Amino acid sequence: MPLTSAASLSNHACGTEPPLAPYRESWPLNHGATSATSAPLEYEALRNDNWFPHPHRHQRMTDNTTGDEGEAGMDVSGLRRSATDRSLDRDDLDADPFRQFEGWFESACQLDRNDPNAMSLSTVDEQGRPYARTVLLKSFDERGFVFYTNYESRKARHIEANPEAALLFFWSELGQQVGVRGAIEKLSTAESLRYFASRPRGSQLGAWVSPQSSVITNRSLLKNKVEELRRKFENRDVPLPSFWGGYRLAPREIEFWQGREDRLHDRFLYTREGSDWHIARLAP
Repeated sequence: MPLTSAASLSNHACGTEPPLAPYRESWPLNHGATSATSAPLEYEALRNDNWFPHPHRHQRMTDNTTGDEGEAGMDVSGLRRSATDRSLDRDDLDADPFRQFEGWFESACQLDRNDPNAMSLSTVDEQGRPYARTVLLKSFDERGFVFYTNYESRKARHIEANPEAALLFFWSELGQQVGVRGAIEKLSTAESLRYFASRPRGSQLGAWVSPQSSVITNRSLLKNKVEELRRKFENRDVPLPSFWGGYRLAPREIEFWQGREDRLHDRFLYTREGSDWHIARLAP
C-alpha cells in the first residue's frame, strides 16, 4: 500500500464532506436547544450511543462549606464514554510505523468525520514554556508528517529556537490516538510552492494578509487588506509569500494508543534505531 502523498491527501476520503443530518437528528432537544441544527450542551449521542448522561455532568462548582456558588466552573467528572470493542495486539502491528499510521488514518477518514487530519502541534518557547495548537496534516511518508504555516508565526519562532516538537492525533470514533515526537525541518521552496498552488485562491490571499500571532486592532484591517490584494493579483496567479511554507516533523518515536475497557488501554511505542524501528508495549 503506497504511503499517502501531498497530492493524494487532498483527494483522500477525508476530503469528502459528510452529511450532518443523521447526526443532528440524534441530538435531543433539551437543555436549551431550540432546533436540531444546534447541538445542546448535554447530549446522549452525537455519533453513536456510547455517551452516558450523568446527573453531575453540568453542575456548577459550589463552595463545599457554604454551598454558595463560587468562581465560574463546572464539574465534568461524570462525562464518560464507553470503550470501543477494538483492541491492539503486537501481532496486529506493521513493522513500519508509517504503514501502521496509514491504516489507522484510512479508518479515521471513513469513520471519524471531524477533520481526521487535524493534529495538535506542541512546541516550547525560548524559556521552555509549552504551547499547543491544532494544525492540519497535509501529507506524510517515510520522511515524516507535513504541515504549512506562516514562517513569522509564534510556532515558527519556537521551531527556529528549538526544533524538537510533538504531534498528537485523536480519533474519538475509533478510540484511537497517535503521538509523534521528533525534530522539525523546513520544506524546500519548491515543495511549499507546489502545495500553495493547490490551495483555494481565498486561502492564498489569506496567507499574504495575516501577520499570524501578531496583535491587531480589529478584523476590518484583514478584510481591507484582502480586498487590496484581490485587486493587486487580479487576472494572475497569487505568488507564494516568502514568509509562508511548510515544515516536516521527522519522527524518532511514534506511539499508537487504542482505548480499551476499564482504562486498560493498549499502547505500543515505535522507536527509531538507525534505519530500523523497535516496538515495545507500554503500560496504560
